[in-house]
Amino acid sequence: MFQKKFYYLVKVQFLGYRFHGWQKQPNTKTVHLMIDRTLNYILGEQSFKTLGAGRTDAMVSANEAAFELFLDLKPIENISEFLILFNQNLPQDIRVLSIEQVDAKFNIIKDSKIKEYHYVFAHGNKFHPFSAPILTTILEPLDINIMKFGAQLFKGQNNFKTYCYKPTDEGLYQRELLQCELVDNTLYTANFFPKQSYILKVVGKGFGRHQIRLMMGALIKLGKGEIDIEFIKNSLKPKSNHVMDYIAPASGLILHKIKFN
Repeated sequence: MFQKKFYYLVKVQFLGYRFHGWQKQPNTKTVHLMIDRTLNYILGEQSFKTLGAGRTDAMVSANEAAFELFLDLKPIENISEFLILFNQNLPQDIRVLSIEQVDAKFNIIKDSKIKEYHYVFAHGNKFHPFSAPILTTILEPLDINIMKFGAQLFKGQNNFKTYCYKPTDEGLYQRELLQCELVDNTLYTANFFPKQSYILKVVGKGFGRHQIRLMMGALIKLGKGEIDIEFIKNSLKPKSNHVMDYIAPASGLILHKIKFN
């Protein structure tokens, strides 16, 4: 029987474009699967378990994600050397950023954490295919100014039932966003990127399934003139029955940062 004796918080980053999300699934390449395969190789006969801080959808990337590593036989003797060995054996599109030992009281699922997500996009043209892994292209021109105004409406305490995938009457939809703003993209750059692109920045403690992609979908429809500001305002009211029928593509979404208390 596996006995948890040594505990580590591991932060990683990955390009999600060729992965089917974080969580292990049968006959499917996922980030968690590749991490466990690598650990199995470098740890040898040492028993271990890993537990992610949360899930990401297929094709979603992470600038900073986290998981907890549990070891039962012996601790990591030299964390710096282990980190180098870990990265040498991981696939090219996954990298370990840091490893720190934590105590048994730390719980990566239950401990309070704040996540910052970015949704990166451009509009009005067909752009270089190399941008596709981390940038969504909307071919139609968008009204960016009204989208910036609409993004601010999501900030604060709201009912996000409209922005959760297949919601039920029993779900927890009253959530708080600490930040929600649409800004010019100066963070993600490459010589093949369009000259002008944008980021939707969203910060909060918890999110529903597809919540940010549904919010982004609403802003795209707002920018196209398919819905108006009143739709978004009304969709966030406590007893709203509004439905958002457009989920923005996954490849533009990036888990930018995760913080634990």
